[in-house]
This record gives sequence, structure tokens and C-alpha cells, in this order.
Amino acid sequence: MNFNTKQLLETRGEKAEQLRNAGQETRNRIFGNTAFVRGVIEISNYCRENCSYCGMRRDNRALSRFRIERDKIIRMIDVGLPAMVTDLNLQAGEDLQVINEIIIPVVQYIRAHTKLGVSLSLGTLSKSQYEALRNAGAFFYIIKLETGNSVHYRELHAPGTYEERLRTIRLLANSGWKVSSGMIMGLPGQTPEITAQTIKILVDLPLAGVSVSPFILGEETPLANEKSSEINSSLNALAILRLASPERIIPAVSAMTLLGRGSYVDALRAGANLVTMNLTPPQEQADYLLYTRQRIIMTRERIERALDQAAV
Repeated sequence: MNFNTKQLLETRGEKAEQLRNAGQETRNRIFGNTAFVRGVIEISNYCRENCSYCGMRRDNRALSRFRIERDKIIRMIDVGLPAMVTDLNLQAGEDLQVINEIIIPVVQYIRAHTKLGVSLSLGTLSKSQYEALRNAGAFFYIIKLETGNSVHYRELHAPGTYEERLRTIRLLANSGWKVSSGMIMGLPGQTPEITAQTIKILVDLPLAGVSVSPFILGEETPLANEKSSEINSSLNALAILRLASPERIIPAVSAMTLLGRGSYVDALRAGANLVTMNLTPPQEQADYLLYTRQRIIMTRERIERALDQAAV
């Protein structure tokens, strides 16, 4: 990157608006003034990891755990998804039990009975499990880096080790997967230097997609007394990533909605070109606890309104 990332992250006012406009213009030049719509089904909230920033961490004994049955997911797909949905993302905590029992059969069903693309977000798995999922018909894998500093990664108790995470991302990309990764903006202990380092690493990795998620404190995590991220740095980071990697898929993540009125629309205006529609049944939504229970579910109506307001 031939611009000062730290300086751009801190910019505000008119200069920040210019940065985000540039992100939007870059997206429009590559993709047109449009956004893809991905449906998301949250399969399981069991997780073997213990990340400090996530409410689904294994030490959260207060969380009611669930796994959605395979046949229930298939019925959801059969009933008919909104026509605007172009692909499905199946995601879960790091729950090895769902791979063979639920995920692989559902992926096979989707590929055999629909024209939808399939993306997965299941965490760090073995090489053979990735191969089985790829052979079933999935082609896009989402695996977040979160922070690009190994010490910071360890302090946050992020999955495995930082080095393992990087190896996994490269393994997937080198074995035929389209890979998306991303960062959390505003994490406790995240210095401007770490933020700039993280962005550079994400730009340099062989990715098809990249994301910026604002840190939202979770009441059921060790970081419950910290402050959530503010919106400006997250929007600036998104625009920087669009300018530095114009051809990647960049989502407007649902957590943006918790940073103030219009923040989700602002993410689209900063260069995002993907929105995600939550299709998880209501009884499971509340316990898919990535951050706070006060999450705003992105329904079809909310997505249509946001796209209309952002004029995409």
C-alpha cells in the first residue's frame, strides 16, 4: 500500500468523507453500484475455543447450546429463500460434531437441488475435513484473522495460535478455496500500529474477501467492562481495504448496526458490496452469541431498506 494507513484510520470530517467516497467509487468501478445478498444459517453455537471477545466461548456456562437438525435446515431451503439471496453461508462455532452429521449432507443437498453458492464459516479444521467439505460442493471459506499481531492474538485467546491461523488461510487458498478473512476493529489492546499491521497482512494474504467487524463488548465475556468500538475507525478501515484490494468481496457486517443509526448504510457507502440476511430460526438466534444479546437481526426488510438508503 502506498498510503499512510495509520493517518487514514484517524482522519475525520471532510477528509474521512473523501476517503469513504473513494472506497465507494472503487467498488462501483469494479462491481457496479450493487451489492450481493448472502443468506446466513447459524448451525451450532457449541465451540471448543475460548476467545475473550466471543460469547460462544466454551467457558460461558450460562449459554444454552444448540445444534439445528439437518432435516430442519433442508426444509428451510426447500420452503424457498428470498430471490435476492445468491448464496448461503453455513456457520457455527468450532464444533467438530456438525461437520459429518450436518454440514456435509446439507452442502451436498444445496449443490444438488439449488443454484446457490455455498460458503462456510466453521473455524480451524483438519486438512481432510476441508477436503471433504470441498468435495461436497462448498467453495468459499470464511476464517477471520481478527488481529495481525501474534502477541495480541495470544492475549485475546483467539483460536489456536496466530501462526496456525495464517497457515490455515494459506492452506485453504492454495487448495482451491476462495477464502475470506477479516479483522475486529477496536479490540482492547489494539494500538494504531497493530491496526495498520493487521490491514497490511490482510491485503497481502491470498484472499477473495475481507471484512472489518467493530468490537462489540459481550456481557458474557471477560471483556464485558471494555468499551465497544466507535464507528469512524471501522468505516475508515473498510474504505482502506476497498482501495487496497479493489476486487475483493467486502461485507457490511451486521455488528455495524450497533454503532449508531445509519452506520450499516455508511458501510455500504464506504465500499462494502455484500450484505448478509440472517435465516437462522428465531429460537436459535438469541443464543448465537458472537457479542451481545441485543444484536440487530438483518432481515429481508432491513436489508432492502439499507440498500435503498445507500442507493445500491
